Amino acid sequence: MHRILVIEDNPVNMELTVDLLESYGYNVTPAEDGFIALEKVKESDFNLILLDIQLPKMDGLEVLSRLKENESTKDVPVIALTAHSMRGDDERFIAAGCIDYISKPIDIHSFKEKVQYHLGQSN
Repeated sequence: MHRILVIEDNPVNMELTVDLLESYGYNVTPAEDGFIALEKVKESDFNLILLDIQLPKMDGLEVLSRLKENESTKDVPVIALTAHSMRGDDERFIAAGCIDYISKPIDIHSFKEKVQYHLGQSN
């Protein structure tokens, strides 16, 4: 079973994301901020990380940077989640090391397809 780490500070967005992923059959671990997320990756291996870019305490790009610098997490694919989908943001997140970008509010159908695609699964 694929393990997915969801890093999201908004409780409503977290609940929706976790509920969707669990309904697809994934094992999901929530983290409310970057510090918690960096502890979680020490405890478990993940197949995919969904990372909110607008986080309190430590922003998503800093979390991403730390994940990519760590030998044990540098190859885990990270998808950026953000409500701030301004022109050029997706290129900026990809350049920083994300493999993809999902804007909020989440489109349920494309969300499932992107997650499956990046986990190497077919529909």
